[in-house]
Amino acid sequence: MESDLRSIGELARDSGLGVSALRFYDGADVLTPAWVDPQTGYRWYAPAQLADARLLCRLRRVGLPLADIRAVLGAEAGSGAAHRVVDAHLRRLEAGLADARRELSLIRTLIDQRENPMTATPAARTFTVPARELAEALGAVRFAVGADPELPVLSGVLFDLEGGLLRLVATDRYRMALAEVRLPDAPDLPDAPGEGWAPVAAIAPTALVDGIRALLGSGAEEAELTLGAGLVRAETGGHRIEGAALDHDFPDYRSLTRLDPVHRIDLAAAELRDAVESGATRSLPSGPNGGVCEVTVLTVGRDGRLTVAADGDPAPGDLRVAVNRDFLLDALPAAGPEQLVLELAGPIAPLAIRTAGRDGTFSILMPVRVADGV
Repeated sequence: MESDLRSIGELARDSGLGVSALRFYDGADVLTPAWVDPQTGYRWYAPAQLADARLLCRLRRVGLPLADIRAVLGAEAGSGAAHRVVDAHLRRLEAGLADARRELSLIRTLIDQRENPMTATPAARTFTVPARELAEALGAVRFAVGADPELPVLSGVLFDLEGGLLRLVATDRYRMALAEVRLPDAPDLPDAPGEGWAPVAAIAPTALVDGIRALLGSGAEEAELTLGAGLVRAETGGHRIEGAALDHDFPDYRSLTRLDPVHRIDLAAAELRDAVESGATRSLPSGPNGGVCEVTVLTVGRDGRLTVAADGDPAPGDLRVAVNRDFLLDALPAAGPEQLVLELAGPIAPLAIRTAGRDGTFSILMPVRVADGV
């Protein structure tokens, strides 16, 4: 039998994978030998496995996660599944490169400030946004602002302006909310180059955020915002409010927004709210600071239908995701028949709640781990 097979050393030599790597992928059920000698334990591989080993080597070089490597090698020929996995990884890499460029730009600014403290004062940016859209965006993220005195960096809303796109972000570690407002005179692309579109960011404390929301209720069509130089200012309808920005570095939120959902479910906000409010819950020690909270368990059946689960284990093939019930209700629009899109990837992956037609406005809830049979 051995004459038709490659030893693990030969496959390592011909594929570019090391012997230890081949042993690892055997243990992970990614590339298992065609035959293992019961006496010596030596691994032997079929000739056709060389192509898989060479593909695996390339996938490993580009940093594809183990689960995705398994999906590529196990994909049905002609289904397009393997290409979809690789395309999704490429998008993650491109987004990571964009993040790295953004961070390096900020690093250069910090270096300039460090080397020339008297002349490198951060500049403020003043720009105009639609008042109603800004009010809606603030309303969409306000619920997720943190209240933990030990984490003052989270006690406000991040105003992050880049290339004519204003992103508002709030998080308390257990949930995160994002909303976007495009500047009316912005270029088509949010990362448009040019000195006039240099990025600027500031964290507005909670009290100032609430004051801006009240100011925007005057009915004016536009609002003027000023960010930077330690200041956040809003002016509309002849009235102005301003205050000092929080002197903290907001956590990197972009990496948390790159989700790869397995299920995308469309449903009305009112329908989901009714199901959550009337559905069964479980009391688990999973709230802020370890406190007990009511948990809602959402189940996606094999038919793609979403239900609020009752007690017991999910049926085979069902996906179960548990989240803090109050946090879920906070993330839903309080009124109106708005259509939502729920994105679920797994029992321990974040749950994303999007408003249909507004891809840049969504919430992310961290899951609660529920033991089987609980």
